[in-house]
Amino acid sequence: MDALHLDLEEDGPAQSTWPNYSKFKGLGKNVDKRHCHLLKGKPTYVACWEVIDKKNKILEVYYVGTHEKAPY
Repeated sequence: MDALHLDLEEDGPAQSTWPNYSKFKGLGKNVDKRHCHLLKGKPTYVACWEVIDKKNKILEVYYVGTHEKAPY
C-alpha cells in the first residue's frame, strides 16, 4: 500500500503499471472511482480510491483489503 500511495502522490489517479488497474464505469459523470490489485494470490488484496479533484490530485482511498470484500 505504501508503494501505491507514493505512486498516487507522484503520478495522480491513473496507475496503469499496477495489476488489474481500472476505472469503474457506469457510476455517473461526476463519479471517478478506480481500483488495482496490490497482491495477487489467495486472498487477493485490492485498493479502491475516488478522485475528488483530478487537477489538484486530491484522492480518497476508501478501501484496502481482500478482493472478496471489496465494495464493487
